[in-house]
Amino acid sequence: MKEFRFLVPVAGVFVAALMISNTIAGKIFAIGPFYLPAGVIVFPVSYIFGDILTEVYGYARSRQIIWVGFSAVVLMSLMYWIAIKLPPAPFWQHQDSMTNILGQVPRIVLATIIAYFAGEFTNAYVLAKMKIMTKGKKLWTRTIGSTIAGEGIDSLLFILVAFSGSFPFRELIRSIISIYIFKVLYEVLATPLTYIIVRYLKKAEGIDHFDHDTTFSPFKWSG
Repeated sequence: MKEFRFLVPVAGVFVAALMISNTIAGKIFAIGPFYLPAGVIVFPVSYIFGDILTEVYGYARSRQIIWVGFSAVVLMSLMYWIAIKLPPAPFWQHQDSMTNILGQVPRIVLATIIAYFAGEFTNAYVLAKMKIMTKGKKLWTRTIGSTIAGEGIDSLLFILVAFSGSFPFRELIRSIISIYIFKVLYEVLATPLTYIIVRYLKKAEGIDHFDHDTTFSPFKWSG
């Protein structure tokens, strides 16, 4: 089996962006009329690198990395929970602060797992299918088109699961629309950088995979 020099670093950025976005997602900030979880400053990077993984290495390898990211987030959530439950030393006065910040993570992680699973696999599937339809041309249509589909599902599920009951329904809808627009615009603005990375990787790795014979079930490890 051919080894790829840059597959692991690209996968590492993908997983790191996912984990960082989960840790900081509990904060909601405002930009004008838009309300956004802080995770949006990092989370779209996972979609951008998910696009790169699927475009260059194919859906099957992207699927493996998506499952690695899934496992990493579950492990992170478990370790946060254990750390919070450990009895603090008598001189350590930051238990409440740690609980307030990291204690939000389990619900947010549950929301992310559900939204991530549906959104990332939708994103990878749409990109892989569009690559075949466009015969590998017009990369921007695939990166933006797959993001519109994947991020739409992701944003809807994430906000509803993470924040239902915490905010009025009207604000939930406002947040869904805000985060969705922000993520899609993020992808559009990042398109030139995506082009540069994709072109470099295809040349450096000697691969430009088309998923003609790929099994698209998210529950397979290979093939």
